[in-house]
Amino acid sequence: MRVSITVPRSFNFKRTVLSHGWCALLPFTCDRERWQLGRVLDVPDSPPVTVNISKPNKEIHVEASRRLNKRQTASVIRDVRHMLRLDDNMESFYRTVRAVPDFEWIAHSGAGRLLRAPTVFEDLVKMICTTNCSWSLTEKMVTGLVRLLGTEGDDGRRGFPTPAAMASVPTEFYAKEIKAGYRSAYLKELADRIAEGSLDVEAWATSVLPTTELMKQIRGVKGVGPYASENVLKLLGRYDGLALDSWTRAKFYEVRNRGRKTSDKQIARYYSRFGEWRGLALWCDMTRDWLE
Repeated sequence: MRVSITVPRSFNFKRTVLSHGWCALLPFTCDRERWQLGRVLDVPDSPPVTVNISKPNKEIHVEASRRLNKRQTASVIRDVRHMLRLDDNMESFYRTVRAVPDFEWIAHSGAGRLLRAPTVFEDLVKMICTTNCSWSLTEKMVTGLVRLLGTEGDDGRRGFPTPAAMASVPTEFYAKEIKAGYRSAYLKELADRIAEGSLDVEAWATSVLPTTELMKQIRGVKGVGPYASENVLKLLGRYDGLALDSWTRAKFYEVRNRGRKTSDKQIARYYSRFGEWRGLALWCDMTRDWLE
């Protein structure tokens, strides 16, 4: 079953898929030879479905692993639009970068849309799994969550676990089976709070709160510090924070400072010209060579 989705003229499928590491974390898969983004998605009244997303022409093609009814098809289309940021208005960002020498390429290439999960919950869990560890450990933790707690679809692949599924196991499960270390208590508490209804992270996606106030709510989740919260904000469409870590600092030294170390304040000053878009301008700048 194939569904076609119209995309904005500025949309760059490859740049969006490779915008950061999410495409390498289950239940995403990425085939760079055929340029297909795979994903297991939850659908109403049915087991999860696997979809393969590609852009062979001016439209997005979504191929599902089985026939879907009208309601399920609408759910898949909604999730794909959300993941690929098809409804994000990037024109203000593109006007800003066009005015800065050596940053015009961002607008010309249609970069800037950051791949995200269908839910804020999944993005938040994965962000916690990226803190203070190697990427290989992040992959191991997320793979464990999906394979051990995710619901199985018709083709044997599993979706991302629900808050209820993650709340159903004890903290020790995350330590022993997921190898989450000190994050085990954070993952358990997050799932418990959402499952019992005392925390609604999905509301962040449409929140009208000022960014500083929304940041406080995100920081109220245990295990979410400045780095993780600023990255979550980027996936919510707010790019004020730079979300600096060891990798972005080292990349900035290489790309913009001739290999010499500099302070975070100086990095912030360099991107301050981009205003509310500074965090996105930095990320595009640091990942320019990922596709080139």
